[in-house]
Amino acid sequence: MTFLRPACLLACGAFCFWAAHARAESPALQRHDFSGPGMATTFRISCYTDDRAKAEKAADACFARIAVLNQIFTDYDPTSELMRLCAPDATYPMAVSTPMRDLLDRSIEFARITDGAFDPTCGHLSQLWRRARRQGRLPPADRLRSAIAATDWRRITQEKDECQITLQRGTLLDLGGIAKGYAADECLRIMRQHGLPCAVAQAGGDTAVGDAPPGQKGWEIKLRTFTRPGDEDSLKTLLLANRAVSTSGDLYQYTEIAGIRYSHILSPKTGLGLTERIACSVIAPDCTTSDALATAMCVLGKEKGEKLADRLPGIEVLFSTAP
Repeated sequence: MTFLRPACLLACGAFCFWAAHARAESPALQRHDFSGPGMATTFRISCYTDDRAKAEKAADACFARIAVLNQIFTDYDPTSELMRLCAPDATYPMAVSTPMRDLLDRSIEFARITDGAFDPTCGHLSQLWRRARRQGRLPPADRLRSAIAATDWRRITQEKDECQITLQRGTLLDLGGIAKGYAADECLRIMRQHGLPCAVAQAGGDTAVGDAPPGQKGWEIKLRTFTRPGDEDSLKTLLLANRAVSTSGDLYQYTEIAGIRYSHILSPKTGLGLTERIACSVIAPDCTTSDALATAMCVLGKEKGEKLADRLPGIEVLFSTAP
């Protein structure tokens, strides 16, 4: 792992970074920062403690957990649990690990409340779109239609045995829109287990926040709009404790095909990357929730997204659109 400078930790995600300044550090409690790779991004963990060795042990446990979760959820490794669950010769119902069951439970919940704007069965669409980005041309119409037809969260059956899952044949899962948030939550849980409740875990654009730093009301988190990405005055500052925030948008991840800019965020209904320049930050009780909803809100758009957020307790949304 890499040890970061303790004065200010900056982590760039899609439209956001967080900067937790130690304005009034106690001589007894010092801030400790760690970073390491995982899930195709960089995880950053900070905490306050008077015991450096304790912080290092907790951070090591976090990065070990991230590696385990990556091997469960990745769709880039044919030996992962996710890919074995989706294999053409899989035997159903299939026993799955507790993290897989937990994340599928949450994914189905978010698919239901967003009317499919978040859909964990979009794996075929994801595969087509990755190929389209590499080749610089849109997927063939017939393959796109087939992939859209195979995208429906109702193809997942939660068996009575709480650790067994059945998929309709031909279903391909993609948990990329929720797994990083889940992993950030797990890091925060592990830090608390090690007696370090004053901690924060960040993965790309997803941040899970624990107890406030000593002498402060919360961790300072800055959200960048993409209307003026180089203007520090356009940053929105939040002060959060025991909450989470995630941001999704196309500031960094997009592709242009035939003169049209497509986001990396896919619409399950069209099967294509979004063409509207939109970003959304979601503040929620946990990072699993904020991660999934940030993606869904971009798909829903500002009007529908704000209406949905009004119906969900503990959820705040901040939309940003390009001029």
